[in-house]
Amino acid sequence: MQNFVERHSTKIKGVISCFDRIVLTGTIPGVCYAQGMTSFLFTNNIRIFDFTQWAEPLRQEIRENAEKVAADNGLEIEFIRKKNFRKEGRISDIIKQRGDHPGLVHIYSAMEACTAYKPWHNKTTHKTYLKTVPGKCLHYYFYFIDAELGLCYLRVPTWAPFRLQFYCNGHNLLASKLKKKKIGFQMLDNVFVQIDDFDKAQEFADDINVKRIHKRLNKIVKQYCPIIRHFVNDHHWSFMQVEYATDIIFKKKSDLKLIYDEIVRTAIHSVKPENIATFLGRKLHGGYQDEMGNNFNTRIEGTCIKHRMGKVAIKMYDKFGIVLRVETVANDVSFFKHHRRVEHRDGTWEMKTAPLKKSIYSLPMLIELMKASNRRYIEFISAIDDPSGGIKDLNKISRSVKEDDRSYRGFNLFDGDDLELFSAIIRGEFNISGFTNKSLRKVIKNKKGHQVSRLLKRLRKHGLIKKIGNTYKYYLTALGRRVTATALKLREMYIIPSLRGVFA
Repeated sequence: MQNFVERHSTKIKGVISCFDRIVLTGTIPGVCYAQGMTSFLFTNNIRIFDFTQWAEPLRQEIRENAEKVAADNGLEIEFIRKKNFRKEGRISDIIKQRGDHPGLVHIYSAMEACTAYKPWHNKTTHKTYLKTVPGKCLHYYFYFIDAELGLCYLRVPTWAPFRLQFYCNGHNLLASKLKKKKIGFQMLDNVFVQIDDFDKAQEFADDINVKRIHKRLNKIVKQYCPIIRHFVNDHHWSFMQVEYATDIIFKKKSDLKLIYDEIVRTAIHSVKPENIATFLGRKLHGGYQDEMGNNFNTRIEGTCIKHRMGKVAIKMYDKFGIVLRVETVANDVSFFKHHRRVEHRDGTWEMKTAPLKKSIYSLPMLIELMKASNRRYIEFISAIDDPSGGIKDLNKISRSVKEDDRSYRGFNLFDGDDLELFSAIIRGEFNISGFTNKSLRKVIKNKKGHQVSRLLKRLRKHGLIKKIGNTYKYYLTALGRRVTATALKLREMYIIPSLRGVFA
């Protein structure tokens, strides 16, 4: 990423990375699943088939509270009847009239799907319990401006198990910190177009106090979902959707346009599935089943390229024509893995690589993982943004190298065998975990072990790969990454299209 920023430093104001859209799910521990609710009813001496009678007063309490909150703030609850109704558009119009000072902005209500429980008697086991069924109930959307979190909403269902949904934007959280520290900034929508001190702003963006946010969420819930007082535990908060953006802010729209058009045109053709896996810190394997691919969309705001891998994706787009945004989007944060303590049911534990926990207390680690994804993508576009250095490197590695009276011939990346070799070593899984003689033979199937050994030696003598000490693993060097990226770009973006035109 630093190479890209340094190359265009005279055109760039600064770089800032922070969370963008954050959607959390709030569940009440112990009653958020059918078996737990069944145990809750038994513990409180409530018959299973009296579940509806038990839940009805709680529903009424939520409705009365919503009406009271609306009356206290001089608002009317707006019932949504249209499926394609844009809540955010209406909220934006209201804020323009009322101003952006903290407080309740608006309340919507809508009949929407929800998780529900149904009393059930099993005639085989003679046990009575609740089971989960699809349901539908009235939901309230409380839109408000929080002094710390900015514009948020809390979605409150009126039926058990009262699964909440909370939305906020990380850019607003950062903006509130900048205001407190009296650091000047300018925002358009949810993007910074100017910050007086980018370094300090990045420190604030990385320093998120999760306990403070958790306390703030509990306070908001007590205000808009008062039935929580009937339970022992407060809501447990986990990630439903999260976006982490790295914004490169340019001084002029014309400067970004020239760079962006070239990058997008190249990336849509040159990014392969193994590259997407590498960006997202994963290793692509033969058993992978989820969907992968690239999308290019033209919107009113500009163009957007999206590389998806299952429930996670990485996007790049031009925001207002002046900000280059690279954004990692996760609909399931457990996609990411890291080294952590794993506890087993028998009480034992071990340190191992495991999926990220969905709890909001994973926020600090999530920052590291998603920022790394953005960084790897920017490093990739940095290589395709300026091929001039790579072309010089291509000329360098095409020459023979002599050592100990032995000559090691150069590489021709447009020759069949050499191209196959470089296409293999740049694969996404090798970029993450390195490669060995054995793993290369699985990709280059027409080569035997001793032949691959000679290829590895040629690569080492030309400085394209390096060996990890006391192992049989190799990684691409910085020179190797530049050369392979440049060669594949030239071949796929220029040479092959030109030949198609000649032989058409």
